[in-house]
Amino acid sequence: MLALPDSFSRTTALYEKVRRVVPPADWALFADDVEAIWRLKRERNAVILAHNYQTPEIFHGVADIVGDSLALAREAMTAQADVIVLAGVYFMAETAKLLNPSKTVLIPDTGAGCSLADSITPADVRLMRQAHPGVPVIAYVNTSAAVKAEVDICCTSGNAKKIVEGLGVPKVIMLPDQYLAKNVAAETHVEIVAWAGQCEVHERFTAADVRELRAGHPGVTVLVHPECPPDVVAEADFAGSTAAMADYVGDKRPARVVLLTECSMSDNVAVKYPDIDFVRPCNLCPHMKKITLPNIRAALEDNLHEVTIDPAIAERARASVTRMLAL
Repeated sequence: MLALPDSFSRTTALYEKVRRVVPPADWALFADDVEAIWRLKRERNAVILAHNYQTPEIFHGVADIVGDSLALAREAMTAQADVIVLAGVYFMAETAKLLNPSKTVLIPDTGAGCSLADSITPADVRLMRQAHPGVPVIAYVNTSAAVKAEVDICCTSGNAKKIVEGLGVPKVIMLPDQYLAKNVAAETHVEIVAWAGQCEVHERFTAADVRELRAGHPGVTVLVHPECPPDVVAEADFAGSTAAMADYVGDKRPARVVLLTECSMSDNVAVKYPDIDFVRPCNLCPHMKKITLPNIRAALEDNLHEVTIDPAIAERARASVTRMLAL
């Protein structure tokens, strides 16, 4: 029989939340780090912001604030803490720092990047402006601070259409996700010039995947992220941000559902809805999975991987993010 550490019993209340998706043997391995992280948060007046793609032991076990990129951006502004640990990818940690310049922002692994953020540079943005003079530039938040500094306003998958239409112009440049841009373009009369970037997680889903899911799981409700290709969105029952997908599950309560997005999303939503059958074909984000309980603990213990941004870049990047939040 498995010998459980003393920390297992002391973290039982936390484990109860994730019992359906985390086996006891796994929690036995997590419990020491979970307990230490809660102690360190108290000692350092720290909060942990966790994206929806984090694993359940992080999302439900140690995080204080959870959600999609828009929710994390908003909550970062009012975080009552001296230290913010961003359990997500690097551009999210940069955004938290932009909105909290006086606070210490840590990312547990500096290698937690993003294929979208890596697909475009500040020089690329300047070239787009030259090719389309006078056209406002919208950057998805999945971009570096240096890219945000070159654009007029940011957006997320949850507010992209609102931002596009809110500018009140006939034409915009939207970068870097070509599929998000195309999906928004299908819902608006505003002309959208797209950059040719894509998310390595969502670009792999196909319309054939959706049809196979429906054939294999009769009656399944298919929810997709708008970073998926347009033909995938066309096959789905609903397309929306990770927050919108979670809200859909809670509001509509489908008997059986599949979330075509990153793997941990379904696990985290399933914790709240034990009566719903979650079908779980998904794609893993290798960058999100670089964040672990041990490196969150190490970041707090040793103040590792503090996020800093050049002040000249930060001032302009902050303006593009705050314009988004104002809308």
